[in-house]
Parts: sequence; C-alpha cells; structure tokens
Amino acid sequence: MKKQILFIHSAGPQGETQGSGRLIRYLEKELDGDFELRHPAMPAPEHPVYENWKRQIKEGFTDFREDSILIGHSLGGSALLKLLSEEKMEPRISALLLIASPVWGMNTDWGKEDFLLASGFSSKLPESLDISLFYSAHDDVVPFEHGAKYAELLPSARLRQIPGNSHLFENGLPELVEEIKRIKLK
Repeated sequence: MKKQILFIHSAGPQGETQGSGRLIRYLEKELDGDFELRHPAMPAPEHPVYENWKRQIKEGFTDFREDSILIGHSLGGSALLKLLSEEKMEPRISALLLIASPVWGMNTDWGKEDFLLASGFSSKLPESLDISLFYSAHDDVVPFEHGAKYAELLPSARLRQIPGNSHLFENGLPELVEEIKRIKLK
C-alpha cells in the first residue's frame, strides 16, 4: 500500500510552472509511484483566507489512512501548523514537512493575522508528530530566520539549511525526497 502525502501549495499562482508547481512535478518524478501524492488547488491563492484554506485541506485529507505525511510549502506550511495545533486530525499523521514557511507575527513584515499561531501552539500538536523544516540559507522571500524561529518554537523539529537562495525550489529539493523516504522506512 502506498504511503499518502498531502502537499499544500504556497500562496500565489498555482499552475504547473508557477508557485509550488515545479516542486510538485519534481516530487512526482522522484517518488516515482511509491507514494500517493495529492496537491489540491487552494482557494483564492492570490488573496488567501485561513478558514477557506482550512476547509480545502480537510477535504483533501478525508480518505487518508494512518501515518500519512503532510507537506506545506510557504503559506501552505503555516496553514498546516495552525490546523494541526487547533484541531485533532484523524487519521493520525506521521510527519509534517515544512518548506520555507513564514512565522506570522515574527515582525511587522509578517502580520497576516488569520494565519497567526496561538501562544503555546506547539504543545497542542500531536505528540508523535515527526517535524522537519527546510529553508534556503539566503531565501529573499522567507528568510532563514523563520526556520530558526520555528526550530526554537518546535524543539523536536529537525531544521535543514539548504544552500542557495531558492524559495520555490523549481529545480527540486533532494533533501525533502530523502526525508520522505526516511519516514516511509520508519
């Protein structure tokens, strides 16, 4: 039985060659049929609203089996963290992989209020959740400092600093594929 993955896009355009599109195509190629990868289109990605994204995420997750993997790219990761810290998700999720996700409220540039995490959010996440963070060293969209802040807020998470300045990872993210395959073997 294939391990299921739900990938939540970044904000902005969601075409095959836009936003998270190239990263998704890369994952489909690299995971080569060993996984069931879903990536639902998110509502109004140019003007995201958390409640609408939450509904779409939950709908995309309705028939998942135990020990599935969630991947969130940029705003998609923020939405997943908020959802997992505010609601109990069934079936059990084995891993959450965040790619270049912003910490809303970290400073005045990052104030999208409906995506803000509650104080103490990390204590409300599922206990057995395996969390990995992937951030480019020189990302000019979501700086590496966001990854370092999440690593501080989520002490059990593994932070991977990726060389370069990519935010969209159009040419792929081998470290992510490596992590997905590690999780599958657990």
